[in-house]
Amino acid sequence: MELPITDFLTLSYRELEEMNLESKEKRRNRAKLDVEKIEKEYREYLEKEDRIKAVTVAFSDLEGRFHMLDYDKKYLLNSSTNLTFDGSSVRGFTSVDGSDLRLKLDWPSFYWLPANIFGSGKVVVFADICTGDGKICSSDFRARLKEYVTDLYNKKGYEINIGNELEGFLFEGLDAEVRYTERKGFKPISSGGYYHSLPKDKLRLFIDSTAEVQRALGFENEKDHPEVAPSQFELNYKYSDVINAADQIQLYKLVARQVAENMNATACFLPKPLAGINGSGMHTNISIFKNGKNQFFDSKGKNSMSKMAINFSDRILENATDISLILNSSVNAYRRLDPRFEAPNQIKFSPSDRTSMIRLPLGNENSIRLEVRSVGPDSNPYLLIYSLIKVGLEAPKKEVESKKRLRTRTLPGNIYDALRAFKSSDLIAKIIGESVRDKYADLKEATANRSPKELGKTVKKSEVIYHHEVTNQYIWNKF
Repeated sequence: MELPITDFLTLSYRELEEMNLESKEKRRNRAKLDVEKIEKEYREYLEKEDRIKAVTVAFSDLEGRFHMLDYDKKYLLNSSTNLTFDGSSVRGFTSVDGSDLRLKLDWPSFYWLPANIFGSGKVVVFADICTGDGKICSSDFRARLKEYVTDLYNKKGYEINIGNELEGFLFEGLDAEVRYTERKGFKPISSGGYYHSLPKDKLRLFIDSTAEVQRALGFENEKDHPEVAPSQFELNYKYSDVINAADQIQLYKLVARQVAENMNATACFLPKPLAGINGSGMHTNISIFKNGKNQFFDSKGKNSMSKMAINFSDRILENATDISLILNSSVNAYRRLDPRFEAPNQIKFSPSDRTSMIRLPLGNENSIRLEVRSVGPDSNPYLLIYSLIKVGLEAPKKEVESKKRLRTRTLPGNIYDALRAFKSSDLIAKIIGESVRDKYADLKEATANRSPKELGKTVKKSEVIYHHEVTNQYIWNKF
């Protein structure tokens, strides 16, 4: 009998879920973690488990694009304190004359991976990006977010929870975005609508398969369903601590793309890939706890909101134009902010109106939270969450005349208006740093300048193929 050539680790989805949930529990409050102890545990596991062949090290660039490097397990264990890469080859990090950057493994962010999606014998660990002298790279908002929320816990006792509702589309064919033409457009894989698809149609099979992988990764799924637009999907899972929530966004999109690839299809997270129907959003829910109590709840407050929650909401709304480029980070994102399709483009708060930028979902003492609705699914999750928390807690509170409060403002209607506000914002310079502000603006302006200034009624090829999650290095190097 012919024996298999390899015997690399392959775990059942049930085993994966148990192991990943245990890992998730270990990292629940990062400010209180014994990182050295966790690193020791995982290193010992990797040394003993002969069936692990490689460790995938994951990080995100300034725009939020996900990057992965596979290291041979033995090499990684011997060289984990000296993992370097060429930062000048990743948009938004360094220039050629100072290109070497270090990867500092964040051992608590350890995941066991499904073999049918990632290949057998692999685990993944997220990493922080450091300069050659070991300092956090200013463009790495995962590391900066982790540092910020740890500081908030140590100084104020705040524990911040984030829940995301991430929508996308499933289109026929491989690499549908790279092959996009204005004449053909995208071809939806299903014509079903909200909450409706046949049990065995391709969209339902895709949703089922993606949800299975998410459960195996410890997402703690809650519900999944087709969304309003044809071929649109949304998979909801439990809220989490700040870093884990942002990591899960990156894994969500990666898994969805790979499941779609296995089905000869494309999972697309452009905010508005199809004109004339609803676009995709990533509603971001925020709550802040201290000593086990929800700081956004006050039984005597209006809508049961505390003064802290009201101030948090007001600060985001007051600075909505300045942060619009972070929440809506692509040319295509401004197509979604169209009020004809339930788009949350109005700069206001409401307990019920879904066209409002911030909404208060139904909740009780434990679950009351603020839902920021005007977020595109292609935003950098780390930069997004960092900015929302920083602005919500620290932005100077503006005194607004009551008459002005009656006039509802709207978010920018195109990326150029958003860029102008972003580039001139002293607040943005203060919260993310002037040099990073300018670097981020340059990246977005480069994409905008390759697209028509007027959006028009047709989704243009340039706004698709030059999108930061779609483009490849070959295309960009043509310019």
